[in-house]
Amino acid sequence: MIAFLSNYPPEIFLLPLLLVVFRLALLTVYWHRNRKTRLLRKTFGAIAHDRIDHLVIPSADDGEIQIDHLLLTAEGLLIVDIKDVSGAVFGSDNMQEWSVISHNHRFTFSNPQNALYDRIAAVRQIVRQVPVIGRVLFLNDAEFKKGVPGLVTTLDSLQEEFSEPDSAVVKSKIEAFKPQWDLIREKALPMTIERRLKSHRL
Repeated sequence: MIAFLSNYPPEIFLLPLLLVVFRLALLTVYWHRNRKTRLLRKTFGAIAHDRIDHLVIPSADDGEIQIDHLLLTAEGLLIVDIKDVSGAVFGSDNMQEWSVISHNHRFTFSNPQNALYDRIAAVRQIVRQVPVIGRVLFLNDAEFKKGVPGLVTTLDSLQEEFSEPDSAVVKSKIEAFKPQWDLIREKALPMTIERRLKSHRL
């Protein structure tokens, strides 16, 4: 058997090995992303009594604005912007640029709270009798080294902040918020093909 295999150059066995390594890497990435999706759905399911994804509504400046996730909770209408970054995050309420450092790699991005304020204002101009809250959700691979900005949260903190253990209180609040929630649905702009493509790129 060894003599038979020796008739072939070593390179011929390298390709199957590389294919196996490549498949394992793909499975690892898929499992990691799927795990994040499951945790996100579990958290949203624990706090939201209804949810709208990729909502487009009129903005406060006569344009339009997209909201990735709008949740009906016992605390009011919750806007969630998701940031999926890994590593140490350096940012504050007053900083225009935030930084992420991970595995000797550094990049910056605009303070996400500023865009969130615009989304909150857009929802508030439609519903004026319901609390409207916004949070920038950083998934669990991110770690703030010098304090957490005001509107930033994690999955665990989000669930803790917006969970209501008293079912009677939840029912009463949701019934009170429901007419305003339905109004948001009425004001939603059609999701065109262009908007759908843009939402998938975000």
